[in-house]
Amino acid sequence: MKYFGTDGFRGRANDVLTAEHAFRIGRFLGYAASGKRRGRVVIGKDTRRSSYMLEYALAAGVTASGADAYLLHVTTTASVSYLVRTEGFDYGVMISASHNSFEDNGIKLIASGGEKCPDDVLLRAERCLEGEFKLPLATGEDIGCTVDFVAGRNRYLGFLLSLASGSFRGYRVGLDCANGSAWALARTVFEALGAEVHAIGVSPDGFNINKNCGSTHLAALQELVLAEGLDLGFAFDGDADRCIAVDERGRIVDGDGILYLSARAMKARGEAVTGVVGTVMSNLGLVRSLEREGIPCYLTDVGDRFVAEEMASRGCMLGGEPSGHVIFRKYAATGDGILTALMVMEAVRRAKCSLSCLVEGLERLPRVEKNVRVVDKTAAMSAANGVLERAKSLLKDGRVLVRPSGTEPFIRILAEGEDAAACGEAAELIARAIAGAEGGVCAGS
Repeated sequence: MKYFGTDGFRGRANDVLTAEHAFRIGRFLGYAASGKRRGRVVIGKDTRRSSYMLEYALAAGVTASGADAYLLHVTTTASVSYLVRTEGFDYGVMISASHNSFEDNGIKLIASGGEKCPDDVLLRAERCLEGEFKLPLATGEDIGCTVDFVAGRNRYLGFLLSLASGSFRGYRVGLDCANGSAWALARTVFEALGAEVHAIGVSPDGFNINKNCGSTHLAALQELVLAEGLDLGFAFDGDADRCIAVDERGRIVDGDGILYLSARAMKARGEAVTGVVGTVMSNLGLVRSLEREGIPCYLTDVGDRFVAEEMASRGCMLGGEPSGHVIFRKYAATGDGILTALMVMEAVRRAKCSLSCLVEGLERLPRVEKNVRVVDKTAAMSAANGVLERAKSLLKDGRVLVRPSGTEPFIRILAEGEDAAACGEAAELIARAIAGAEGGVCAGS
């Protein structure tokens, strides 16, 4: 597809993604939602300055096509998904570029079941963006209206609070809300459940979303947990569909760790764990560790959408990515960072032990990951493929994965195996080939 990637239509605001694009997407959604009754589309946004512009452009498009636009204002992606599913909306929209810096923004489309829209809907939206067909404008009483739907956020908040089976009183918890969507919601949830909360990343100004904070910049949360002697901490990204944990020793517990402890917790509670879905980016140590617990682990393509689809096809209730997109299918159709944090807290509370204790036994193979910023992803991948076999030969029992990012101008490189030094050598070989071929700038991650 030309506009929609693995996580929606994303790019630099008013350059790649403009208000005109948002208006046309709104026109399409309003038209697609309208039938025998007036259509309804619910819209949420993160804290970026450009989110306001895109929000009102979307709402204008929706109402011009004859549907009603319900505005949640600043909220999380997962809350939009929840409300679409439970309140009978035709579509949901989340305005966010997730973990990207404030200059970027994005539009994610959510279907009536709470999951991301299927390809056929996105392709129709792209045809509208390209001006391939003209949509009728609503007139007179058929013109839609906008509804201030702050009440929807409160319903989602109530849902989150209902998930805890006991109080978190006595726990001291750190939260890094990335100056994004979770900045008010997450603290409210944890304080309402009795935890002593120490929060950072809760002063959004339109420009500081994800800036040296959140799930992609964990040093600040690690420092907070250690300095304040907290029991654990959680970091979210810009739209709060990711969660990465930090244990009491300041060590990172990523999505793989959360999947491992959650699967074991579910099994301990007597729940049927038919399998866990990860992605090709999951550490192979996770697969081995789960199999030792008698739990099969299935790997799919990168992207929470593909994880959700694989979970549905296999009947699995748990799946996710190392980046912190974790789906608990009993409760949600997509990744929900705050829900994930609550599930981890529940596991800690029920086990009456530390977070570090819950991830003991998780095997991790050495790995090296690198990103290479590129202009032409096709040319960059060609250069990488030219040295791929050589890189693989450096790893006796490991693997090498090279893929273009679906959300950013990067080629992602992963080398994993028993020998950490060999992994570094293999990753560096590919990074140099890409950088040399088209002037890329190599950045480790």
